Amino acid sequence: MVVHARQSTAAYVLALLFGASGLLCLVGAAYPMAPDTPVVLLCVLGLVGLAAGGTLCAFAERFGPLATHAAIAFVTLAIGVLAWRSATALGIVGLGPVQLALAVYAGHFLTPAASRGHVLAVVAVSSAGAWAAAPTGFLMPWICLVFSVVLLGEVQARLAERLRTAARIDPLTGVANRRAWEDDAGRHLARATRTGEPLVIALLDLDGFKQVNDRHGHAAGDALLRELTAGWRTRLRRADSLGRYGGDEFVLCLPATDEAGATELLAQLATTHRASWSTGVAAVEPQDTLEAVLARADAALYADKQARREAVAALR
Repeated sequence: MVVHARQSTAAYVLALLFGASGLLCLVGAAYPMAPDTPVVLLCVLGLVGLAAGGTLCAFAERFGPLATHAAIAFVTLAIGVLAWRSATALGIVGLGPVQLALAVYAGHFLTPAASRGHVLAVVAVSSAGAWAAAPTGFLMPWICLVFSVVLLGEVQARLAERLRTAARIDPLTGVANRRAWEDDAGRHLARATRTGEPLVIALLDLDGFKQVNDRHGHAAGDALLRELTAGWRTRLRRADSLGRYGGDEFVLCLPATDEAGATELLAQLATTHRASWSTGVAAVEPQDTLEAVLARADAALYADKQARREAVAALR
């Protein structure tokens, strides 16, 4: 599948790939390499490539995953047909840059599994077309090309996945960072407001965390945050979203949960560690925005911290 947040960018880059390929086809038709070069086929594919590129640019914001896969499949099929109809061995091997570009594109914008599927498809289809073509004498260059396409696609897929993970995960605790959490919570909020199912946002702020850092050092503070989040994750459901909102403040998105259920869950979290923290809970209301829910949760968190301070002061 296509990574959701990058769909429009993926469409623009794919449009560039279509447009460049279309221009190359038209150049090949204008300056044929051999008398039996498939000029008509090159012209048709060139015009289709330019038209597809323009269409992708025009509708990039509405370009979805299925359209991306269909577009890549079309390029794959076109490469296979061009390999099959090529008049020279050089023309067959000359399809390599397009395959490499397609592999890099798939590795960057698709999930690793989808990327590998498309890379294997383009290698198989283009190899079948080359095998059926009339020219010969390109076996070793073709083997090197196939190896390069597969290797480059795999490297790009792994690198892109690592970068996506780094962009979404808090490196200290392993939970979602603020940006990733807000994306996830925004999707849950949209579904809750559409379906009417309950949704709760909760803020958790550690009590006395500054004193831990001051007395025992930042390494101890970091260890505490890791221990807390590890314990919390053992009690959270798969649908629940935990994120680090900044410093020692964390945020929870609890779908299909009302305030009573959230209170019960927070009580379970409190049993995972001896450290204490203040909480602020806010249930989603109709027409709510994420900012509005977070503001109410923050106000509830402030009230809880004030109550805790007053309770400590009364004991003294």
